[in-house]
Amino acid sequence: MRQDDRAPFDRALHRARVSAYAHGEFVGQESFMTAGEIRALAVKAGIGRGVAVLDLCCGVGGPGRFLARELACAYLGVDASASAVAIARERAGDLPCRFATAHVPPLPAGSFDVVLLLETMLAFGDKDALVREIAAALRPGGRLAFTLEEGPPLTTAERAAMPAADTVWLTPLDAMAASLERAGLAVTWHEDHSHAHRAVAQSLADAFAADAEDIAAQIGRRALDELLAAHRLWVEWLGEARVRKLALVAERADALADAPGAPEAAHADRRGRQHEHQHQARAGRGADPGRAPVESG
Repeated sequence: MRQDDRAPFDRALHRARVSAYAHGEFVGQESFMTAGEIRALAVKAGIGRGVAVLDLCCGVGGPGRFLARELACAYLGVDASASAVAIARERAGDLPCRFATAHVPPLPAGSFDVVLLLETMLAFGDKDALVREIAAALRPGGRLAFTLEEGPPLTTAERAAMPAADTVWLTPLDAMAASLERAGLAVTWHEDHSHAHRAVAQSLADAFAADAEDIAAQIGRRALDELLAAHRLWVEWLGEARVRKLALVAERADALADAPGAPEAAHADRRGRQHEHQHQARAGRGADPGRAPVESG
């Protein structure tokens, strides 16, 4: 749901968020991802010491501070909310993190080894435009590491039920893969987090409900009701496999095409791996009817 002025939400929800995650798994994130999932995705994308990372829609910067501390990357976080960026800067301390206020797209000037987009791909209706900008900002061999709320677009009834539905644009995996390919990016890794994220969404909903009186006093009853309604919908949709939550890494295609050897063979291998990832993910939709969807905090 929309939280343009982040400071009151950050204060009001902090205690509940801390209690909702297992010990050590809350690092200031505003999402269903755990610290372990954030770190694992970063490692899969090759984030490490000195790697230039651009984090789009970084919010209050919890994952960015965590990755800068754990992996010593050169980190830049960007968010449209000035209040979120102010919180991120204040909490960064001496960590090698930079933060900027900007609407995306366009992306900040410069080139990067890795672009992160955690829990916010669903907010972009025009994913083609976003992915083109990301591909242009990546250095040769650069990677996009992101999460995807995968599924058919919301129906009219679902849009009416979901608060801030104009920020919820689900995408089938095939459509996302095609968008990446048009921009010159190929999926090299994916993992399904649906079941785990349903559990986190339920834990967060329970924690918000348990702390409802204090939360409502800070952000208002209507905002609390919308927050609970959104989380309960994600729990339902993830549980019914209406939505799936995937973590993915996509690489600039020229990394393989320009490598020494046979470029045509590399291209065929890349396409084969991408199709294999799509097939496995599609097969997974029917294999586990108890899987879960996303959170979109």
